[in-house]
Amino acid sequence: MTANIISAVFLTLGLCGMLGSVTWILRRGNRNRLTHLFISCQLSIVLWLISELLILWSVNTEQLWGSYLIGNIGISFFGPLWLMLSAEYVSASKKLKHIMHILPLVSLTSIALIIANPRHHLYYAEFDISKVTYGPLFYVFQAIYYICIITGITMICLKHTRRQDQISKQSFLLILSAAIPLGINTLTLTGVFKSSITLTPLFFVFSSLLILIALGKYGLLNINSIAIRDTIQNINSGVVIFDINGTVSYKNKFAEALPFLRNILTLNDFLKEIEKITNETFDNDFESIELVYKDEFYNLKQSNCENKSGTKVARVVTISNVTEYHELASAEKKLSLEQERNRIAQEMHDSAGHTFTMISSLAKLLKHEAQQKKPSFDKMLENISEIDGLSRSGVTQLRCTINNLRDDEFMTSITKAVQTVTTAVRGVDIELCIQGEEDKRYKFCIKEMYDNCRETVTNALRYSEASRIDIILKFLNDRVELYILDNGRGCGHISEHNGLRGIRERTEALGGTVRFSSIEGEGFNTMIKIPVKEVQI
Repeated sequence: MTANIISAVFLTLGLCGMLGSVTWILRRGNRNRLTHLFISCQLSIVLWLISELLILWSVNTEQLWGSYLIGNIGISFFGPLWLMLSAEYVSASKKLKHIMHILPLVSLTSIALIIANPRHHLYYAEFDISKVTYGPLFYVFQAIYYICIITGITMICLKHTRRQDQISKQSFLLILSAAIPLGINTLTLTGVFKSSITLTPLFFVFSSLLILIALGKYGLLNINSIAIRDTIQNINSGVVIFDINGTVSYKNKFAEALPFLRNILTLNDFLKEIEKITNETFDNDFESIELVYKDEFYNLKQSNCENKSGTKVARVVTISNVTEYHELASAEKKLSLEQERNRIAQEMHDSAGHTFTMISSLAKLLKHEAQQKKPSFDKMLENISEIDGLSRSGVTQLRCTINNLRDDEFMTSITKAVQTVTTAVRGVDIELCIQGEEDKRYKFCIKEMYDNCRETVTNALRYSEASRIDIILKFLNDRVELYILDNGRGCGHISEHNGLRGIRERTEALGGTVRFSSIEGEGFNTMIKIPVKEVQI
């Protein structure tokens, strides 16, 4: 009786420990496969412990049979569940995990044979309140469960052996929690330990203590560590960790897949491989390295890990594939060059075209004056002086265009910018009408209005054979408007090439609108409207 009470106390302690560990996990709210398998293992042990408590107080064969059946359900599921737990813990391949899905069938087969035992007596050769004798099927299934448990322990050990790191404390405690009851059960079945009660469940008291330590102190099944582990394992960057001795202790999937890191075991191996690829020499404490391997660009960065006392305990190297960024940079460079070419072409078309048109107009006036019976040398000299000034100005503008500079002192207001265009025109009557008052609200579009006005006037002088150009500049509360009307030959169809297209692009970039209209023989009209409010938002 005393032995039964002592056994009941230890079994109750073990039961409380197992239920405590399950409660601990459930309170954390962890919901993943690893946690579910761990809870299932714990619950199978709980069934085993409950059965042992019931066995102590069973008074007839029927009660004993029910108690044994409950325990056998727990025993049948523990081995397969432990193996599945170990496979999940070490991140085994998906193929292996799929194969392990058949393991519960072994458990169900065992339970079915136990229930049918009264018909074949192969699991229990004898079963009575006074005597229980095991049959051959008992030992067969016990061997299967042993194989499952030993295989799971081996998988955890091999995980660390393959990576050449030390077994973690949580892994060590997890192994002990299964190995100790397994060892006691082996000694009991072989007759080394002889007792009136089953000793194996009693040692789960010790196992539950180990698991609680692993859960509480070392973060076993901690959702943060699991999430961090899974995140690092699956990120699109390589992570390699070297311990204090310079030995590789961890590689994630990305790093394992890189050919130049596949056979790296130490920091020295790593540096030699990098130096071989780059033809450069690096010391152990490099901060950043960029290399090209098989047309792929990789950026390597190193950081040190320190413990609470500030001692360096490891170094972490991250490897990122930056090929896409190089391609984007190259594309951006090409785009910048193309934009620069377009800018220069547009500037030269606008400024040089305008200058040459003015020079051509002055040259015509000079030729006309020279053909007179009594030419005015003063006018001719004036025209020659203006041609010289325009030529010099054109050279300056060309230099500014190439160097992306502007030397436009008149760019202080739209009015001055437009007046600069009109005062440079020769040989054509041009009149500027300004309506409204200009203020700082319109300053944002001075350059665009100048370029638009200059291009339109240049087109009128070059193509329309106009004798008069009227320009109306309106400053309204919500917009500025520019109308340029000539009395040239006009056209029946308007084709927008560099000049007109440049006007439209500049105006629409500011949220404005452009309208070109013309009737053959009745001149060409340009209407530009640029809003003020929309630009200021």
